[in-house]
Amino acid sequence: MNEDLKDILKPPTGNDKEDLKIPDVLPLLPIRDMVVFPFMIVPLYVGREQSVAAVDNALSENRLIALATQKDAQQEDPGPDDVHIVGTVALIARMIKLPDGRMRILIQGLSRIKLDEIKLEEGYLKASTTKIEEPSLEKISTKLEAMMRNLKESIDKMANLGKTLSPELAAILSTIEDPGKLADLVVSNVDVKPEKAQELLEELNYEKRLELAQEIIDSEIEVLEVQHDISRQTRSEMDKVQREYLLRQQMKAIQQELGEDNELVEEIKQFREKMEKKKMSEEAKKEVERNIKRLENMNPESAEAGIIRNYLEVMTDLPWETHSDDKMDLKRARKILDEDHYDLDKIKERIIEYLAVKKLKKARMKGPILCFVGPPGTGKTSLGRSIARALGREFLRLSLGGVRDEAEIRGHRKTYVGAMPGRIIQGIRNAGVSNPVFMLDEVDKIGADFRGDPSSALLEVLDPEQNNTFRDNFLGVPYDLSKVMFITTANQVEPIQPAFRDRMEIIKLTGYTIEEKLFIAKRYLIPRQMEQQGITDEDIHFSDQAITKIITGYTREAGLRNLEREIATCCRKAATKKAQGKKSRTRITANNLKNYLGPIKILPDAQMEKDTIGVATGVAWTPYGGDVLFIETLLMRGKGKLTLTGQLGDIMKESAQAALSYARSNARELGIKPDIFDKHDIHVHIPEGAIPKDGPSAGITIASSIISALTRRPVNRKIAMTGEVTLTGHVLPIGGLKEKSLAAMRIGIKKIIIPEKNQKDLEDLPKYAKKELEFIPVKRLGEVLDLVLREKEQDAA
Repeated sequence: MNEDLKDILKPPTGNDKEDLKIPDVLPLLPIRDMVVFPFMIVPLYVGREQSVAAVDNALSENRLIALATQKDAQQEDPGPDDVHIVGTVALIARMIKLPDGRMRILIQGLSRIKLDEIKLEEGYLKASTTKIEEPSLEKISTKLEAMMRNLKESIDKMANLGKTLSPELAAILSTIEDPGKLADLVVSNVDVKPEKAQELLEELNYEKRLELAQEIIDSEIEVLEVQHDISRQTRSEMDKVQREYLLRQQMKAIQQELGEDNELVEEIKQFREKMEKKKMSEEAKKEVERNIKRLENMNPESAEAGIIRNYLEVMTDLPWETHSDDKMDLKRARKILDEDHYDLDKIKERIIEYLAVKKLKKARMKGPILCFVGPPGTGKTSLGRSIARALGREFLRLSLGGVRDEAEIRGHRKTYVGAMPGRIIQGIRNAGVSNPVFMLDEVDKIGADFRGDPSSALLEVLDPEQNNTFRDNFLGVPYDLSKVMFITTANQVEPIQPAFRDRMEIIKLTGYTIEEKLFIAKRYLIPRQMEQQGITDEDIHFSDQAITKIITGYTREAGLRNLEREIATCCRKAATKKAQGKKSRTRITANNLKNYLGPIKILPDAQMEKDTIGVATGVAWTPYGGDVLFIETLLMRGKGKLTLTGQLGDIMKESAQAALSYARSNARELGIKPDIFDKHDIHVHIPEGAIPKDGPSAGITIASSIISALTRRPVNRKIAMTGEVTLTGHVLPIGGLKEKSLAAMRIGIKKIIIPEKNQKDLEDLPKYAKKELEFIPVKRLGEVLDLVLREKEQDAA
């Protein structure tokens, strides 16, 4: 290298003020993605035809070339308008030709230039240039001095943050006193966007140039600081992981010495394997993993470790996405339901409808919440088992009678001693599938006290819109109950909380008639009891008359439980006979029934023997089915006082008051002496006083009984009646007509007076009941009295 070149390539200093002579026309080399500043030494790769020709021309003359940054870096053949007009004149210090035809040149920027005119000649761009003189500066102001110091300090800070800079840069920076050269040098040593670098190249004002340089350096420092924080955080995390690993290894060694390691490791491994097999929700997986890590880091013998083990066992045992496939054969389902239960057509139809919809929809559907309401012993619980068998699902049963603690449903928080999940989650865990048939028995007998209201907790369980995210307190994460088919049972609808009742589809079961009980006993009860007692048809035989006598003389119920008990008694006696070696067949007939069950327990009511003054026959509905009431009224000397006995409820008492008021206001039309009310007390009694009674449907029966006593006209005992009465004598409709009608049939009544508006309910009665019973619809109480009151016997005493 000659002496002139060495002089040009020396590092820039604040004292370098010598003039540089630049030819008027120079070959132009367009460059991409960078800006070359004065005194900047940088290698360039040249491959384009125009660029190679320009470099060759420069090398053949004075080695000087004009450099200008392209406006669009993607432009392959830039023209005169495709480069910035402010560039740098540079000296080509070295050139090496590469095997692929390109050349590598080392250049040093010398001075800013302005490209006055650019032309394409001889296969490359030529530019007419004007050197841009740096502003003269006699003395550096205090502001410039401060800005230069800030910029140098920023470079130091950048270096401390890990920015790689050339070793000579620090030494050069300490000697530079020219603010323009300082700004150029600083920016040329950092990564900067070409647009920003071009802006600084075109700026001549020292203050603005330093401001731009400071802005670029500050931006770079900000990026470096973030990068440094990320690096530090990553390193910290790695250190933490390594520390935990070492501690675990130490803990393993200690546990091995204590003989505790193998059992705990195996247990944790099993929990993780079970967790992976279960298709848990992401939230559940995170909670299980969190508790597994806690268990790893604590003493296996601690009390808290036992709590965590219990929690993990429950979480990994639950069937999160395990479910049984529903059997969609409608004929098979109907056959199973018919095999297990006689009649109950409406309920069977509802189950078949559910299966049909699920079969057609072929997608996840919300299960119905059925509520079977009816007297005890009518088959509500066993019906749930039949539904599960018809669907091919697991069957679960939970009795809620007397449950008062909300935690029975929602579970306890696992921090409590002896905590466990609610009985809903426990049942599903035991079933092993997430779509069982779940029967909640006796929902009308749920209690509430200071421990909460279980009915309110069940609101979420039985709401198809909410139970897909049911949250048990013990689990702490949502569990999907929407695939469970819930069935509830109750004896009465009224005690059930309204919001709770609103979530269920009420299906009422009524009591059975004598004919139905006879059929059920022959088809279901007797074969079942024979199997349970270890005997067969060869050992015992029941005649139809014997079964009928058991139904009428030994049981009086809407259901079948007592009937089955009496049949079981007979079967046990036959089993005893067989066990003693006697081979003769036991024949149960109406005549010898008392030898097996003792004397008849239920005798015909004495009131049915003849028509009596003041005794009216009514039919009522009770939680245990229909029943017959004989309402008695007696007159006594007194001052017009009304006495009501027989454990009557408020509504029934009000019906008696209304009936008496009707009699007093219509005394003349009814043939009652007006002064009888002032001289006599009236006592109304309903026998079987130990049984509470209430409801408005006994209104016309009480009125008939009172008016019979006041007029001394007997009441026809063979006509039963039901209906609410108003003060004006209108007869209003009632409920439970089917149960009341079946109760009348059981004791041999053939005629029933009903409100006219209840005629529509006759459609629900069995055909044989409508055939045997005569229903007389009435609108007013006067019609009732004309039908039931016989001729007057004597005046009231």
